[in-house]
Amino acid sequence: MHYVYLIESKSSPGKRYVGSTGDLRQRLADHNTGKNVSTAPFRPWQLRTYLAFSSKPQALAFENYLKSGSGHAFAGKRLW
Repeated sequence: MHYVYLIESKSSPGKRYVGSTGDLRQRLADHNTGKNVSTAPFRPWQLRTYLAFSSKPQALAFENYLKSGSGHAFAGKRLW
């Protein structure tokens, strides 16, 4: 399984991040221990939503969509 996940900062409300991974638990732990430079300043993070995909290309395509203009609108209405 491959996952697209949406996390939100507990310390800085409104700071959000969208990513994809094959190991959701480890990736969230990485965000919370500061291994990701772009999310480290806003630790700790909480998982808001995740979606599972059977293939990596599907997951990456959906992650890219969520980072687009119409994807932001969709996520705002349905996923956050």
